[in-house]
Amino acid sequence: MDVKPSTKKLLEQLEKKFGAIDQDLDTHLEGLLHSEPITYWDYIKTDALLSLQVQRTTLPDEMVFIMYHQVNELLFKMILWEIEQVAKSVNLTAAFFTQKLMRVSRYFDMLTSSFNIMREGMDREQYMKFRMTLTPASGFQSAQYRKIEFASTDLINLIDARFRDNIDRNTPYEHALDHLYWQAAGKDFKTGKKSYLLTSFEERYRAEFVDFTQEYNTTNLYARFKELPKEVKENPALIEAMRHYDYTVNITWVMAHYHAAKYYIGGDAAVEGDELKATGGSDWTKYMLPKYQRRVFFPEVWTAQELKDWGTNI
Repeated sequence: MDVKPSTKKLLEQLEKKFGAIDQDLDTHLEGLLHSEPITYWDYIKTDALLSLQVQRTTLPDEMVFIMYHQVNELLFKMILWEIEQVAKSVNLTAAFFTQKLMRVSRYFDMLTSSFNIMREGMDREQYMKFRMTLTPASGFQSAQYRKIEFASTDLINLIDARFRDNIDRNTPYEHALDHLYWQAAGKDFKTGKKSYLLTSFEERYRAEFVDFTQEYNTTNLYARFKELPKEVKENPALIEAMRHYDYTVNITWVMAHYHAAKYYIGGDAAVEGDELKATGGSDWTKYMLPKYQRRVFFPEVWTAQELKDWGTNI
């Protein structure tokens, strides 16, 4: 049998590849004789994926709620995947940085618009019934979302606004974690008492969060931006991508989440200041609304006035 030049070239490349790891090419080629062709359902693991939706009630729209949050977690994983590539990039360029930031922003654009999809696609009356079976679980307990925050900015920018003046880069991670903005959802700062929502979350993830924040201490998106040469930092496309991502995550997506929560928990008549309780019992308005925490990932790309007005004109 005549071997085509293209086939010969591929065999040479394969021999080089397997030879580099002390593997015999013929053995691997023989294995191909007995292997099954890959299928879509095997590659995507469709059966396993579709078996993960388990309801706690008989209310049909609980399935919407479960799948919606599972889709969110898959998107969070995609976001972390993109951020990690920036964090580990050896020769970081403005073009590569910008590309990754815009990818992440598009994922958050999807997350933002999806709240409207859920609002129209899930009956509020059913939600008010099945939500009682979810207590004390809460979307607050998404570890992947917390990691996105850790990987996006310096830890000081995630500290509760009331305590930032007393915490710096030399503060132990354990102490800093106790003063993160989202602790306000489950902690009485006067007494120091934590709710079960918060204690169970920390028991599961605290050690993992400490390791993660240490890993991204000098490689988070903001840290990588600040170490770039001046001419690269001033790249217009990169600056715009930084601003877009920051505003999308900390204003647009947060407010879409807030309004969806207010609709389901408090109804259309709910107004800011109502004593609305989430399934985990969190005071979610105080930690979620941008005007309370003024959470900004990349302070350097905003003017002093923009920072002052953060979250107040929405």
